[in-house]
Amino acid sequence: MPEHDGLSAEEVSEQAGASRLPSLRLLAGFEAAARIGSFSRAAESLHLSQSAISHQIQQLEEFVGQPLFHRVGRGVELTFAGEMLQQSVGRALETLRRGLDRIAVYTDPGLVALVGPAFLLQGWLQPRLAALRAAHPDIVPLLSIDESPGQADEIDLDLLISPRPLSLDGWEDARWLRDEWLFVCAPALAEELAGLPFERHHELARLVCLERARLPDAAEAETQRLLRRFGVAAIYDDAQLARDAALRGHGIACLSSLAVDEDLREGRLHALAGYPRLPGAQWWLSRPESALRTEAMERMHAWLSSAAREGPASAIGAD
Repeated sequence: MPEHDGLSAEEVSEQAGASRLPSLRLLAGFEAAARIGSFSRAAESLHLSQSAISHQIQQLEEFVGQPLFHRVGRGVELTFAGEMLQQSVGRALETLRRGLDRIAVYTDPGLVALVGPAFLLQGWLQPRLAALRAAHPDIVPLLSIDESPGQADEIDLDLLISPRPLSLDGWEDARWLRDEWLFVCAPALAEELAGLPFERHHELARLVCLERARLPDAAEAETQRLLRRFGVAAIYDDAQLARDAALRGHGIACLSSLAVDEDLREGRLHALAGYPRLPGAQWWLSRPESALRTEAMERMHAWLSSAAREGPASAIGAD
């Protein structure tokens, strides 16, 4: 008996009317044949007989109501309808494969899922992960960036870094890091500026700017004031791009101390003396009161709280 999907024409028709989604086995057979260009080779890759693949394609064509392949020599080519379907099916199957691949990771008892803004995870947390591993080698942080966290109770996470308390039932909020916005530049430019009075700094440098929506009010007001004297070198809608421009010596940038924490510590950027230090967000660290991975989550929460008390790097490099 040849292998086949196990669906009769009546079942395929009934399935179409009920959900408008064909069997996953039909889609997998179609995707293999479309990708390889041969029913027989697609059958080999799926460990099926050619007649089984042919039967699956026939059922899928009945489902969509039009042909998906036409014969070319010993192989097959997609029709226009087949090309359209291949795009959707390919993306869907790849998403499913990635999801299945991640299941094994999520079973690790040391996994802790943390959601926070990209600039903070990259600029403050990433440089400290070696210290986390040294203190807790069994913890596996799963870091997810989210510039504007949504409802934490609707997604699977253990810890959330947010500019405001969640104030949700079942969640515990704690003040964590206080941000500060600094005017920074590359060491060579900082050295040149140090030899001049502030009134002449505009002769050597312009401002690397973030879009207004990316700045807190105080930093935006001060940046606009300085722009009248300095002029603008470039404008970015991403903090990491503005940081990169400052690192390359393109000008003076007003950036979050958390985004450039490691750069200040290692001397890649300098906080300029005589320029204001401006208040930024109060960041909060939130966690559910109960979780499947409570023990690992508790230890990472404690570590994050302790690391935040080490003190900011914003004073480093300030002359």
